[in-house]
Amino acid sequence: MVLARHGETEWSRTGKHTGRTDVPLTDEGRVQAELLGTSLAGIRFERIYTSPLSRAADTCRLAGLGDSALVRDELVEWDYGEYEGRTTAEIREERPGWILWRDGCPGGESMADVGARADRILAELEGLAGPAALFAHGHVLRVLAARWLGLAPEDGGLLRLDTATVSMLGWEREVAVVRRWNVSPGVPVG
Repeated sequence: MVLARHGETEWSRTGKHTGRTDVPLTDEGRVQAELLGTSLAGIRFERIYTSPLSRAADTCRLAGLGDSALVRDELVEWDYGEYEGRTTAEIREERPGWILWRDGCPGGESMADVGARADRILAELEGLAGPAALFAHGHVLRVLAARWLGLAPEDGGLLRLDTATVSMLGWEREVAVVRRWNVSPGVPVG
């Protein structure tokens, strides 16, 4: 399974928590998305899913896979509630020591809810004969990877994921593993 995080947006560039706000790709983000197509060249995907938010859907399209993609609400980013559009530094001014993965977001989605969404996608992809590609967002993809490994959703906090990167989940014998992680755009992963 290939996980592709969307290209750069103005909010991701400045460190703002970008959940449900539909922030478009920057010019650099569009270039990065096209390079993701190079990273994925030669892989024949059995299934391609994208978040409904434009930054992920446009990344999928610019990578050359938009025509085959199915939009999945489960891949939308974490709902940050009152922390939407704010940086960690801004949040810590009123809540010192705050960590998203430990403390969550008032008025937002719970860690368990994000984990349940990831579990639904993983269950749906179970048993595919060929690879799947998922175009989505940093935190939901980190939760999905943690759940793939059998870890708690909050353990996704241990997996840094930059914009416009590709990661691969797979198997070593019967054990779910991370095959590649946070690969820069343009670097082949197949």
